[in-house]
Amino acid sequence: MTDVDLRSDTITRPTAAMREAMARAEVGDDVFGEDPTVARLQERAAELLGKEAALFVPSGTMGNQIALLVHCERGDEVLVGEGAHCMLYESGAGSAWAGVSFGVVGSGGTFSAEQMIAAVKPSDYHFPRTRLVALENTHNRGGGLVFPQREVVAIAEAARARGLYVHLDGARLWNAAAATGASPAELAAPADTVSACFSKGLGAPVGSVLAGPRAAIARAHRYRKMLGGGMRQAGVLAAAALYALDHHRERLAVDHAHARRLAGALHGAGGASCPPERVQTNIVMIDLPADGGLDAETVARRAARLGVRLLAIGPRRLRAVAHLDVTGPMIDRAIAGLRQAIEEALEAET
Repeated sequence: MTDVDLRSDTITRPTAAMREAMARAEVGDDVFGEDPTVARLQERAAELLGKEAALFVPSGTMGNQIALLVHCERGDEVLVGEGAHCMLYESGAGSAWAGVSFGVVGSGGTFSAEQMIAAVKPSDYHFPRTRLVALENTHNRGGGLVFPQREVVAIAEAARARGLYVHLDGARLWNAAAATGASPAELAAPADTVSACFSKGLGAPVGSVLAGPRAAIARAHRYRKMLGGGMRQAGVLAAAALYALDHHRERLAVDHAHARRLAGALHGAGGASCPPERVQTNIVMIDLPADGGLDAETVARRAARLGVRLLAIGPRRLRAVAHLDVTGPMIDRAIAGLRQAIEEALEAET
């Protein structure tokens, strides 16, 4: 029986219909600007995100890093929420390529305009120049948390009043839209630039987009080339993303329901904490009791032997992600396997 793989929504495989769309894609050399399918994707993404222009890039990391290069100069500071992807999970690229430092604001991934204002450095040459505020919606490390839109609007207004730019890391913005009922354009409107992934919840094999003002995207195009992100007959990848936009956005609500059901069934098992009301989208954070003998790596290994794969992302924290390739019966198997893994780990400690 196939394992239930809940490690990430990046592990999905193209559906048969998506593969067919890829095979039929009209292609050209996109470095020369001659791939019509990439052009269609960029136009569609810009429209959906409410921006003037968009650029197809190989990964969300590249999209975020290009945004840092577009907005910042070396030595500048970027304000981010706790555990921000562009700070924590992109191999130190912000300091290596854009030469920026990061200032952490708030806790749990989100913060308020007041907290952001307090974090802006004084205009004094002893300090780095605060230049950019980067928000993440949904917030991965925060457990798929939706950044409250009222705060996004207030942060953007406060940032602009102080001459700062705003970038929105919208790797899972499609999930935020599905959870709130707001359009991606509404969610992205306060930001100068926004990145969004096709290879997570939407199930495409490769690719993200960076969208924003036409002048900023023209600069981004140059940085993409510098970073090695220029692709040739990329229409086969763009076709998968276009298919995903047309067919896989509405079904994200199914993933969210699966995640809540998983959390509800596991909450309290062996002292584990994952209240279903805390699950806003497709990510479940399972916290093991701090005073017990359970550790996340042990539970993850036992679960894997029982056919359920998930990630240990801390000494006592596990992450499970619902996605396109996970069905309702598979969630049932995951619940049974994880409960058994926790019970076996507890018995081994006694």
